[in-house]
Amino acid sequence: MKPYQKIKIQECDEPLIEIPLKLFAIESPHPYQKLGAPYHLSQTKSPYFLRKKVLDSLIIAQTKLQQNYPGWQIQIFDAYRPIIIQQFMVDYTYKETVKAHGLKLDSPSLTEAKRQEILELVYQFWAIPSLDPRTPPPHSTGAAVDVTLVNANGKTIDMGSPIDELSPRSYPNHFLDHQNKESQKYHQHRQLLAEIMLFGGFQQHPQEWWHFSLGDQMWAWLINSGGKVVARYGRVES
Repeated sequence: MKPYQKIKIQECDEPLIEIPLKLFAIESPHPYQKLGAPYHLSQTKSPYFLRKKVLDSLIIAQTKLQQNYPGWQIQIFDAYRPIIIQQFMVDYTYKETVKAHGLKLDSPSLTEAKRQEILELVYQFWAIPSLDPRTPPPHSTGAAVDVTLVNANGKTIDMGSPIDELSPRSYPNHFLDHQNKESQKYHQHRQLLAEIMLFGGFQQHPQEWWHFSLGDQMWAWLINSGGKVVARYGRVES
């Protein structure tokens, strides 16, 4: 159990609604659909859903962005993620990480100790696909969104590392103390993204520059004052 999962949930039953994609930039087809994620087995059949107030806050964040950067948009990488998709992506990431370590799933070299080491790395960045209503993965609540930025020409802004990378480069402040101009630019881009999202009321995942949430357990844990703040969004059935 991660620390934020100890936060109590008081579900408010706010609806999960479809994101009006004409308002934002997206990658099409969706990155996980390209990998074969079984959205057809989900009721929504799409990742582009959020709780209503979370969507309202995302619109506020983009409005703030466009005040200083006309024509720029928030690009939505991922939003609502049913448990079946969470499980698929955890399994996919585990398999790819095994390969990256020069191992095969059926190799004797993949010892139990090595398997656990790789799983721990995966679970640093991916939430366990838990069906326990007390410990939902953030994206399965409809309250978390993975985002980046695109400029007025539709070009994705370089943040210094890709979304979902399993490395310290994913940490929001990874480039803070780097002195070269390119790294400082990455940090500035990440700061801009965080600034507009926090303006909208979101909180940023401590280890992922792209992940923001509002109203879920992680959000409550990050803003908690004396343990008084509770989450208002639990897992959405799919």
